[in-house]
Amino acid sequence: MWHTYESCSRVIMSELTMKKSQREAFLADLHIGVVTVARDEGPPLAAPVWYSYEPGGDVTFVFESTSEKIKLFEAAGQASLCAQNEAMPYQYVTVEGPTAVGDTDDDVQRTLAHRYLGPEIGDLYLGAIADTVSRVAHLTPTRWRTVDYTPFVQRVAGA
Repeated sequence: MWHTYESCSRVIMSELTMKKSQREAFLADLHIGVVTVARDEGPPLAAPVWYSYEPGGDVTFVFESTSEKIKLFEAAGQASLCAQNEAMPYQYVTVEGPTAVGDTDDDVQRTLAHRYLGPEIGDLYLGAIADTVSRVAHLTPTRWRTVDYTPFVQRVAGA
């Protein structure tokens, strides 16, 4: 049952902001991210992506070498990534920062495929795209934006 006390109706935005350890752990968890990168003309490109992140490091992606994402990462030199929890209590982490694009790395590609699909289906997926050339891209987080509604939900739900 939801409580309707006056003290529960106000949200202080700072109470919704994740601490550094929380935001890094959230970003390191398994989420489909949405990467956004500027275009010279028109709106920015926003696309769902697989990624990996370890606290204190870069966000790592693998994109097809001919993809618009790779071209824009190289041209713009910066991007953002948003990862979110779509179930209550809602949470998100957005990171922004410079990008770098490297060469093909089968180990990174395998790690991402296994992270998102598991080893068996991941290996089948890698076999299906074996003729595709992919490149590794990195985003170095320099700015973080976060929201975690958990404290608010717990307070108003009386938990």
